[in-house]
Amino acid sequence: MRILDWYILKRYLVTFLFTLLILIPIAVAIDISEKVDKFLAHADLSAMQIIDEYYKNFIIYYSNTFMPLALFIAVILFTSKLSNNTEIVAMTNARISFTRLLYPYMIGATLITVFALAMNHYVVPNSSKERKQFEKEYLARKKFTDNLVRNFSLQLNDSTYIYLKSYNFKSSNGTYFTIENYKGIELVQKLTSDNIRWNENDSTFRLSRYKLRKLYKGNDSIFTGVNLDTAFAFTPKDLLFKSALAQEMPSDELSDFIEISKKRGVKNLNSYLVELHKRTSLPISTYILTIIAVALAFRKRRGGIGVNLALGIAVMFIYVFFMKVAEVLGAVAGANSLLYVWIPNIVFGGLAVYLYLNARK
Repeated sequence: MRILDWYILKRYLVTFLFTLLILIPIAVAIDISEKVDKFLAHADLSAMQIIDEYYKNFIIYYSNTFMPLALFIAVILFTSKLSNNTEIVAMTNARISFTRLLYPYMIGATLITVFALAMNHYVVPNSSKERKQFEKEYLARKKFTDNLVRNFSLQLNDSTYIYLKSYNFKSSNGTYFTIENYKGIELVQKLTSDNIRWNENDSTFRLSRYKLRKLYKGNDSIFTGVNLDTAFAFTPKDLLFKSALAQEMPSDELSDFIEISKKRGVKNLNSYLVELHKRTSLPISTYILTIIAVALAFRKRRGGIGVNLALGIAVMFIYVFFMKVAEVLGAVAGANSLLYVWIPNIVFGGLAVYLYLNARK
């Protein structure tokens, strides 16, 4: 790499970090002002616990969220400054093409993309899990129904179905449990119990007042008992189906969950698929946003940095709007979630190509 490449790359990364470090304290300050009363309402909640369990994870989450915005603003700012200082004019006079000028930018974008991919797929989900647990414990208004599911049914595989009238996650206790096994369309076995309780220590369920019925040609056999300890191909976690859970799963765990849910006949998994696809599409947008930002800011404009910054923020606002709309539409049952998640990148990728070709002239 030339000295010029190192110079641009250094400015790229330093301005990006500086912009991110400006946005995060603002977000933290706003959040503290909104939640300080709730923090003070818990006498046993120390400042160190708030910082370690909540704001550490808050900063990780919002740093990842603000990363595209910080990157776009940073590239607009320092590229406009290069242009206003006539440094880009000097590069052009030295016969450095626009394509060659993008070289250090693309290296910087690659570094940020790799970092963002690791954050999105592994770090942020684990961090979100701890943060949401803190919010649930200290900040959220607790409802009795938050720990309860009613009239729940699930297909475990092609031949096994379960049903629960109710299950309480706090007490790990459920009522009126049924599991049915089929051979084709014929019922071959049915196990029911008045009560079911999860034992986390050995990952088994205890059935109370159970009845096992096996169906044969011509006759049936029925077994009853008071207690039965057994294992099933599900856990209490499988009884939850909330899109918010997707944000708490690392990508490998989320992929496994989606595959298992498909086999179990869960109808709409698009909210989970949107979260999975978004973890890749958002970091890849780093390349697109970098090209757009450089193409908008490398020319010296009347009005200086302010004009470029206003134009850049407008473009970024439209991109975020497109992204949020695409996520909502992609989560609708029957929609192609992969296509919807990538639509903003496809549209703005086309814009990036147009601006690039125009800038080369």
